[in-house]
Amino acid sequence: MIQRKFFQFGVLVVFFLIPFCSFAQKGEKIQTIVIDAGHGGKDTGALGRLSTEKSINLSVALKFGAYIEENLPDVKVIYTRTTDKFVELSERAAIANRNNADVFISIHCNSTDGITSVDGAETFVMGESKNEANLNVAKKENSAILLESNTKAYDNFDPNSTEAYIIFSLNQSIYQSQSLSLADKVQKQFTKKVGRHDRGVQQAGFLVLWKTSMPSILVELGFINNMKEEQFLKSETGQTQMALALYRAFEEYKREFESENHV
Repeated sequence: MIQRKFFQFGVLVVFFLIPFCSFAQKGEKIQTIVIDAGHGGKDTGALGRLSTEKSINLSVALKFGAYIEENLPDVKVIYTRTTDKFVELSERAAIANRNNADVFISIHCNSTDGITSVDGAETFVMGESKNEANLNVAKKENSAILLESNTKAYDNFDPNSTEAYIIFSLNQSIYQSQSLSLADKVQKQFTKKVGRHDRGVQQAGFLVLWKTSMPSILVELGFINNMKEEQFLKSETGQTQMALALYRAFEEYKREFESENHV
């Protein structure tokens, strides 16, 4: 463990940089994917008028996994949760690492404070937040650790401290290029095939992606506090279309990766 100190915004910030084991995706094939339905249990996530983020996330995650199991029998699908239960952010990444996963996809819904007209899907990779909007998304998703009993797994990271997010500029994943490739494919499926408003591929500091040792992305399916978008996301049709988009993007990513390795 390497300890480094930085002065930023007049505050002494201490970070512990933990070297990662790059054991994933060294083979020629993509054999295991971990699908993470964000939030769950006591952590409802964002709230819509008629639904909760945790329920939409789980429904889409299970549909997505079912498409892989049906059409790509050579891929093992592992879920961080299959029921309405609370799973700590660090454990979600640990599940992926313990199973030597080749890909990690975390599924979420977005929301805004007060403004209900914002819409669209976006896909994130681990990186430094380039603007306040991305930082706010990360803060909302990372706030789940406030429901956890032990924050030592995050080096006492404060999800509400803007200064603390400098840590993520120091921990760029060695899998960032692969993550960006997968994220781009997901975003194209969301927008070109499902017709969602394109909010692009973004970078931000998400704790759930921080310690994953494989290409990892976090998707925001849409804005649950936008009534029209919530109706789509909570509908069987909407969830099926978004799950299919995720499947098609993953299948394309898998096919390209294995073609490059001459499988």
